[in-house]
Amino acid sequence: MLYQLALRNIWRNRRRTLLTLSAMIVSSALLILALGIFSGMLRDMLATATEQYYGHLVISAKGYQDDRDMFSNFPMNKSIETVLAQDEIIGTSQRLRSFGLLSHQQNSSPTEVLGVLPLQEQTVTSLQDSLIDGNYLTDNDPKGAVLGSGLAQRLKVVTGDQLVFVTQAADGSIGNDLLQVKGIFSTGDVGHDNGLILVPLAWLQQVLVLPGQIHEIAVKTDQPLNAAALAEQYRVNLPDALEILDWGEMLPEMREVVASYDVSRMIIVIILYIATGLGILNTFFMAVMERTRELGVLMALGMRPGQVRTMILLETVIMGSLGLLCGAVVGIALSLYMALVGVDLSGTLTPITYAGGTILPRLHAVIEPGNILIPSVCLLIVSLLAGFLPANRAANMQPVAAIREE
Repeated sequence: MLYQLALRNIWRNRRRTLLTLSAMIVSSALLILALGIFSGMLRDMLATATEQYYGHLVISAKGYQDDRDMFSNFPMNKSIETVLAQDEIIGTSQRLRSFGLLSHQQNSSPTEVLGVLPLQEQTVTSLQDSLIDGNYLTDNDPKGAVLGSGLAQRLKVVTGDQLVFVTQAADGSIGNDLLQVKGIFSTGDVGHDNGLILVPLAWLQQVLVLPGQIHEIAVKTDQPLNAAALAEQYRVNLPDALEILDWGEMLPEMREVVASYDVSRMIIVIILYIATGLGILNTFFMAVMERTRELGVLMALGMRPGQVRTMILLETVIMGSLGLLCGAVVGIALSLYMALVGVDLSGTLTPITYAGGTILPRLHAVIEPGNILIPSVCLLIVSLLAGFLPANRAANMQPVAAIREE
């Protein structure tokens, strides 16, 4: 009976009910969409920080990541291969790094040269997807090079041009050789676009006189947010001379951004639902005041205060559930559209580098269970809290006074 009364009371004033439901639906739908876009920005930042250069994990000689000492190198061996033979590892890339001078005709620039195995590197990083001209490295290009767009502009080179690289070799000699530009990439990260060049690993080992040696192994996993735990798990099986660092240790600012995401999400939810809760509170206070005499009659006929309170709370639960259901459907539909299509803002905005990652000039959403469940649960809680005060007021009314009230 209480359920039937609550359902009837909701639609007694259709206009007010529809306005309140509209506020619930719009707030929950927009919140689901906003959290999806926020997750998309966070995932973009993490991807640009890890999947364009670092990887999720990096194995190197102890202390190498602090000073990038050329002599802190090591050979690939079976113990390392055993560590990397884990189901959650989906890509590994052996690398050798050097710093030197890159020249073309009258132009020159200091640069970081990263020697890689092209097929391996593509399983860890996504620079091949950021090419704006030419092609990525292949095993058939022993002296090919792929460089950043800013570096290419500074040297005034295009694909097909020759470059001269000069650096200090491990035996004390001056290492130098020619390279041919095969491709140019643009990631939006100023540091990499202005100073990074990828070359074949064997070529750089020859120039540096470090045959068979590497400086690091970049690793990509299917659990990037769990990289710290994986690093701790793998660390015990590595040789003593080596260390394994997760992306959070290499990018502490990015780790703080990710750690603060849940807090930021809850702040957004609270701010939006405070406003929604005030609207719900106003609606039910008005509904209780309009029905004061009716409630007095029901109590005079034997309805207990607890039943009155339950009836009012049922009304809030029913409206909250309707708002939740419709809002979730609309929010998921909007998020799905933003996930599949998105909004390209590259015409008006430029990429922003922050905390080691890059905020790309685009809006796209990521559909995650938490982005739907948190707004939904919070809407029900807010509805109950907003309905409690008018329900309590109705339950505490005296039947005679309520019947006489004009």
